[in-house]
Amino acid sequence: MLRGKRILLGISGSIAAYKSAQLIRLLVKSGADVKVLMTKSAQDFITPLTLSTLSKNPVLTEFVKDDSGQWNNHVELGLWADLFLIAPATANSIAKLANGICDNLLCATYLSARCPVVFAPAMDLDMLRHPATNANMNKLISFGNSIIKTEHGDLASGLIGKGRMAEPEHIFKFVDEFFEATGPLKGKRVLVTAGPTYEAIDPVRFIGNHSSGKMGFSIAEEAANLGASVILISGPTNQKTDHPLVNLVNVTTAQEMLDSCTQYYGESNISILAAAVSDYKPASVSDQKIKKGHDALAIDLKINPDIAAELGKNKRQDQFNVGFALETENERANAFEKLSKKNFDMIVLNSLNDEGAGFTKDTNKITIIDKNNIVMNYELKNKREVAKDILQAIISRYEN
Repeated sequence: MLRGKRILLGISGSIAAYKSAQLIRLLVKSGADVKVLMTKSAQDFITPLTLSTLSKNPVLTEFVKDDSGQWNNHVELGLWADLFLIAPATANSIAKLANGICDNLLCATYLSARCPVVFAPAMDLDMLRHPATNANMNKLISFGNSIIKTEHGDLASGLIGKGRMAEPEHIFKFVDEFFEATGPLKGKRVLVTAGPTYEAIDPVRFIGNHSSGKMGFSIAEEAANLGASVILISGPTNQKTDHPLVNLVNVTTAQEMLDSCTQYYGESNISILAAAVSDYKPASVSDQKIKKGHDALAIDLKINPDIAAELGKNKRQDQFNVGFALETENERANAFEKLSKKNFDMIVLNSLNDEGAGFTKDTNKITIIDKNNIVMNYELKNKREVAKDILQAIISRYEN
């Protein structure tokens, strides 16, 4: 899939820069045309001569080429590439690019790029976990960029943990699959929510539900299989994904899920709200564990924000919103009401009264209702197959 593809490789100052030599070999061997940009600090870890020899192209490090005053045109570079891959991407470079700081050739080219941009972070585990770094990476994702997850192992600091840049073979696989992705949703951005939300009662206990996240994760991966770039916002769950077109954002509470949805919603074409969001949360949260001392305990609750309704208020004509209704009684009546009230284009109904449907199961049985009151019933299926049914129903209605 990479033959003839033009890949711009940006290298920032990390010990992981040594891996870029092997990455370039893999890309060039596959038939890709590779050009390399380096920051000044990256040259402390690997020489431009090494990388120019492997890429068969001059390595660009500064705005000005030589004493004659010729310059390296960052705009042309950004237009030339089919993909801009920044590997390694340090915490410093991530922070600059997330906030539009433009003090070197790599940053200027990023701001001029019209192609997809993929980041492969590399940093110490504490830097990776820092809220500032997480906020910057989430901001980059919200711009439509993709992040290749760091890997666990020995770090330059001597610590062991997450933060290692993905191995060259893994980055190559990601890039190859990125270009291989085709389908009716190619070029579309899909927002998916999944799993439960937890609302703290005290430092130990919470209000939640039994949602496993299986349905939402299946939908996210199926949308990606159809070519979409997916933002998956998930509450606490054991589900995992390594699909190259799925960017996972982890949250805990309903408010956190709303904040993340709000952040990404404006750039999304299709939103599929499969999460089981807690309707209520404790009015106050105890700082200490509540001790057992009485036969009864009363907890005052207050209502959580309605994520679907909030997004529905801001839905543009070119956006398509899909909701879920898990019901135990008056199923269709409740689903029809929810469809209208929350400005959905389509709603997926399932009932806990159906054997094999509902939380934690690997199967589901659904009914799909669209805004034209067309109802489609489906048999009990594996959730992967259910996800395909849902996406096909969306595709048949989207832009129609």
